Amino acid sequence: MVLVNSGEDTVDGFPFGLCWDLQVLYQLEYRRWFLGLWANGVVWDTDAMSSNHFKVEHRYLELPDSFYTRVQPTPLKDARMVCFNHELAKTMGFHAQNPADWTGIGAGTELLEGMDPVAMKYTGHQFGMYNPDLGDGRGLLLWETVGPDGRRWDWHLKGAGMTPYSRFGDGKAVLRSTIREYLCSEAMAALGIPTTRALFMVSAKDPVRRESIETAAALVRVAETHIRFGHFEFAAHHEGEQALKTLIEHVIALHFPHLISLPEDERYQRWYVEVVERTARMIADWQAVGFCHGVMNSDNMSIIGDTFDYGPYAFLDDFDAGYICNHTDKGGRYAYNRQPNTGFVNCQYLANALLPVMNEDDVRRGLRRYEIAYNERFLQNMRDKLGLAQEDESDLSLIMDTFSMLHEHHIDYTLFFRGLSNLTSKGSSPIRDLFVDRSVADDWIERYEQRLQSETRAHDEREYHMRKVNPKYILRNYLAQQVILEAQNGDYEPMKELLEVLKKPFDEQPEFEQYSAPPPDWGKHLSISCSS
Repeated sequence: MVLVNSGEDTVDGFPFGLCWDLQVLYQLEYRRWFLGLWANGVVWDTDAMSSNHFKVEHRYLELPDSFYTRVQPTPLKDARMVCFNHELAKTMGFHAQNPADWTGIGAGTELLEGMDPVAMKYTGHQFGMYNPDLGDGRGLLLWETVGPDGRRWDWHLKGAGMTPYSRFGDGKAVLRSTIREYLCSEAMAALGIPTTRALFMVSAKDPVRRESIETAAALVRVAETHIRFGHFEFAAHHEGEQALKTLIEHVIALHFPHLISLPEDERYQRWYVEVVERTARMIADWQAVGFCHGVMNSDNMSIIGDTFDYGPYAFLDDFDAGYICNHTDKGGRYAYNRQPNTGFVNCQYLANALLPVMNEDDVRRGLRRYEIAYNERFLQNMRDKLGLAQEDESDLSLIMDTFSMLHEHHIDYTLFFRGLSNLTSKGSSPIRDLFVDRSVADDWIERYEQRLQSETRAHDEREYHMRKVNPKYILRNYLAQQVILEAQNGDYEPMKELLEVLKKPFDEQPEFEQYSAPPPDWGKHLSISCSS
C-alpha cells in the first residue's frame, strides 16, 4: 500500500533509448554580488538588523537571463507585521530588535540595499501534463544570505504581485493560505522533516477575489534554494544543453559541493542519485507522520529534497489510505497512498530532462535508487514508531497489517501511535478506546506484545524513544481553520499560541492538552482548494 515498486526499467514517457555525445563543460568561476559591488566577505548591518553576521549574495543571477525576470513587488496597503520567526532569524545570523521594521519588506514597499527581486522561470508537469508557461507567478526571490555557519538562505517574498508568469492570476496571496503555509512549514521543521521555512508574514487590507472576497497577506519564505525539478525541465526543453549544464553546475557548486572535484560523468551521476534519494526519504518521512501534500507537481519538488509549496495539505485524522486533501484532485492522483509513486514519477520527469547531458545507464541506475531509498527509510521509520530496535523478518507483515487495520476501522493515526508510545505506563485504554470493536485492538496488541518479546530494551526506554518519533501534536486542518477565523477578525494570538505548541510536537505540554484532542466531526477530512 505504501511501499514503492518502480516496475520495469523502461517506463512510459522515459526515453532510455536516447543518447547524446556530451562535451566537457568548463568549471565556472562563481563570483559573489555583495551590495552592488563585486566583492567578497562583506558583512552588512542596517537599522532593521542588529548584531548581524551574514553575507549577502545573489548567486541565482549568475544563471542565464532566461531563468528569471526582474520585477518590483506590488505594494500592499496598510500592512501589519503578524509573525516574526526570531529563532529562525538567529539561525540565519541576524537579530531583529523591532520586527515592525521589516513590515515594508513584506509589504513590497521597501527593499534593503542589495535586494534585487526576480521572478524565477521554470516549467513542470501539473497533474501529469507538461506546462511550459510556469514560473514565479506571485513570488519574488529577493536575495540570498549566508549565515555564520556557512548555510545559504534564499529569501522569497510570496504574495509580491503580478509577474510575467502570473498567467491569469493577480499575483497576490490571501491571509488564509499564508497562515497555512507559515504554520505547516514550521510544524514540519519541528517534526524533523526537511522543509522550507517561514521567516515572517504581514497582513494587509487589499481585497482579493478567490471563491469569495478575502484580504491579502505576504510571506517571506526562506530555504537553502528555491530551485525545483521544473527548472531543469525548462532548461532541457527550451534552453538547450549548455543552459542545462550551467544549471547543474550551479546547483552542485552551491548545494552539493562535495561533488565538485569529481569528473563530470561521475559528478552528474552522483548528484542525481543524491537528489533521488533525498526525495525518496522526504516522502517516506511524510508517510510516517501521515502528511498529505496535495499538489505534488514537478514544479513543487525541491532539488535538495525540501517539502515545498504548502497549498491544500493535510495531516491524516481517521486513517484513510486513499485520502485526497485537495478537492480539485478529482482523480486522486496525489492521494496519500499514491505519494510514494508520485515522487518516483517526478524523479522520472527530472531524469527525462537530464538525458541530454547524462549517460542513459547512469540515469537508469540513479532512478532505481528511489525504490531502495524509500523502502529503507519507510521501514526504519515504522520500526521506530513501533519501538522495534531489533530487525525481524516478520516486521513488514506487522507494519502492513497495522496500516490495513487502521484503514478498515478508521482509526486516528496520530492518537494510535502516541497511545502505543505509552502502552506500558498508561495501559491499553488509549488505544482500545479508538476502536468501536475493541476486540480488534486486543488482538493486535497481543500480536504486538508477542513481537516485543524479542526486543532487549526495557519498556520505559523503548517508549521514551517512541515518544520522540510519534508526535502528540500535529497541525490538524481544523486547528488551522480555527486560528484562520480568529486572524480574519484581527486576532493573531491563537495563531501564535498554536505555533508555540507545534514547536514541541513530541512533548507532553499538559497546559495545551486541548490541541491533542481528536477533531470534531466537522473538522475531519476537510478538503482544501488550491486557491490562494
